[in-house]
Order: sequence, then C-alpha cells, then structure tokens
Amino acid sequence: MRRAGGWLLLCVAHGVASMLVWWAGEHQVQGLIWQADDWVRQPWTLWTSAWVHVSTPQLIANQIALGILTGLAWLLRPDLRAALAWFLAWPLLQLSLVLWPQVGYSVGLTGLLHAGAVIMALQLVLGRIAARKARRWGLMLVAGLLIKLAMEQAWFYPVVWDAAGDRSVVQAAHLCGAAWGALLTLLMDFRWRRRRPQPG
Repeated sequence: MRRAGGWLLLCVAHGVASMLVWWAGEHQVQGLIWQADDWVRQPWTLWTSAWVHVSTPQLIANQIALGILTGLAWLLRPDLRAALAWFLAWPLLQLSLVLWPQVGYSVGLTGLLHAGAVIMALQLVLGRIAARKARRWGLMLVAGLLIKLAMEQAWFYPVVWDAAGDRSVVQAAHLCGAAWGALLTLLMDFRWRRRRPQPG
C-alpha cells in the first residue's frame, strides 16, 4: 500500500461508517454502543462505538476534525506504521475506559481523533514525515494537545456534562486516545530503529 494509503483508508472508513450509523437511527444502533458493564458479551463495540454519535453537533464536529486529519495525511503522507498505530489505538482506548468506574458508556470519534492527532504530531517530531520545519510543527501540535488535556483534567473529571450540547463528554476517552497514540507510535519507532540495518 502506498504511503498514506493506510491512513486515508481509515479516515474514509470512519467517516462513511459514522454517517451510515447516524442514518440508521437511534434504536437500531444500541447494539453498537460500548457499555462498561456489558462489552465482554459484545466485544465488537470496542470498534463500532466510535461510529455512534448522540447529537448532530457532535457528529459534525467530529467529521470536520476527521476531515482535517485526512487533509493533513494527504499533504504529509504518514507511513504504514502511523496507520497501524492508529488502528491499534482504536479498540485499546475504548477498553482503557474500564479504569474509570464513572464511565458507563462511550460513543463518538473524539478519543480516536485525539489518538490520530498525537500520532501525526509525533511522526513529525520523530522525523518520519519529510516536511519543512517538521519537528517545530510537531512540537507545537504536541504542546497544544498537552495543554488541552491538562485543562480537561480527565484523571479527575473523566465525564463532564456539556450543557450547550446537552450530552455527557467522556474526557477520559480523549486522554486514553492520546496516551495510546503516543505509546504505540514510540513503540513502533523503537522497533523500526532496532530492525534498521546499522552502518558498517
């Protein structure tokens, strides 16, 4: 698969699946939602819950953010390692939510988008993407994400109520997504460096 092909394929899959699930209607998607006390009997929800959105503003915001990640991928061409890290973060971030008893369920692409943003940023920082001033842009993006996560304080407030959107926001998903994105990217980079032939 050509460079960026894996990442773009994931973007298309998330975008299209989210729209199809939205059109399916609320009652038809209950079996796709990750529930903290029932996911073992419905393990597919580790993946499908990301495509479920409870409000139009949530869906639109996530589709816009996904579009930005898609555009960045088209320009920066992240390699297959980046796509694989993003793919693996998908179910792992959802599974990590069991660490917070306050989280009863979680839906939406937001956590996965945080993972994607971190992966893209670290690809720039680590020099995996050839771009002018790549490291500087990557560090700026990492700093922005860290500031956002620090302001949310998901370790204290894993779930908050969004009065404007009339819904609960699982901030723990943002933190888990970012953490898994960073960890998987660094692990794959370490593995790649170890396997790369040494000069001489």
